[in-house]
Amino acid sequence: MSQLKQLRKMEKITQEEVAEILGINKNYYSMLETGVRTPSFKLAKKIADLFNSSVDEIFFNELNNETLRRHDT
Repeated sequence: MSQLKQLRKMEKITQEEVAEILGINKNYYSMLETGVRTPSFKLAKKIADLFNSSVDEIFFNELNNETLRRHDT
């Protein structure tokens, strides 16, 4: 499960609610959550602020973890 999805679930809010707060389309938010799309830095900062986290924690730690998992196999 992506870090973004985990944070959203912990806050007990839907993708629609997050998308509305951020002023983006729900489908676009879903693609961010699944890693299909990458947000602009401005949007990444808004997301981080929403979840009281950092851009690095949400988006880059996950990339680093995925890279580590690939090297472990």
